[in-house]
Amino acid sequence: MRKIVRIEDVGQTFDTKNGRLAALCGITLDIHEGECIGLVGPAGCGKSTLLNLIAGLARPSTGVILCNGRPVAGPAPERTLVFQNHALLPWLTCFDNVYLAVERVFGGREGKAGLKQRTHDALARVGLAHAETRFPHEIPAGMKQRVGLARALSMQPRILLLDDPFAALDTPVRVDLQDELLKILAATGTTVVMATHDVDEAVLLSDRVAMLTRGPGATLGGILEPGRGRPHDRLARTREAAFSEARAKLSAFLENQPLRHAA
Repeated sequence: MRKIVRIEDVGQTFDTKNGRLAALCGITLDIHEGECIGLVGPAGCGKSTLLNLIAGLARPSTGVILCNGRPVAGPAPERTLVFQNHALLPWLTCFDNVYLAVERVFGGREGKAGLKQRTHDALARVGLAHAETRFPHEIPAGMKQRVGLARALSMQPRILLLDDPFAALDTPVRVDLQDELLKILAATGTTVVMATHDVDEAVLLSDRVAMLTRGPGATLGGILEPGRGRPHDRLARTREAAFSEARAKLSAFLENQPLRHAA
């Protein structure tokens, strides 16, 4: 597979009231087109920080991040980040929340009819064609997260960055959205980098799992390959020996991370 992102010896430090704090140290990782990479590690290991760096929302303190061979210098529609919080504008309908993103990306190239069709298609893709005229306060949390996903997909990103987007959802809703994501990835071939604290989710959805050590000063502790391919059947996958083995390895990695203390 073609390499689409290169993370090379990346470190990130922050100024705090107690001095400089190293969040990430020496992270090197290649991400290939069309794959789903899971980011897993103990709380505070810098998963969100790494996503923000790939998205271009921050610059690494050391090292470089390349996308298609060019340094990431800032945000771009080709790299879209979906937060744990849906971040919908409460005064806009579901349709208008998505349309705002579509207009920003494609407004200079397409007329209103084309922009509206893109918006309709994005909401239909996540099963929300029936909820286009509703406002965020009129729909449950799972539907709000679907709107956030539709908004991201409407921009046709080459790389979809997910920051634990299903963490706040009840299990049935979470499972439903995981399945929806698998279908979307199979249909679009979008490259995904997903931070998650859920071991089962990481093993189920990821082609490879990047395991980060405990922070501060988190490093890449290893790469786990659950050994699956898309499209994918959830129940069949969870019955496979490879699933159980990968789950056990990832759980053991997390349990064996020693506690560290900031200097």
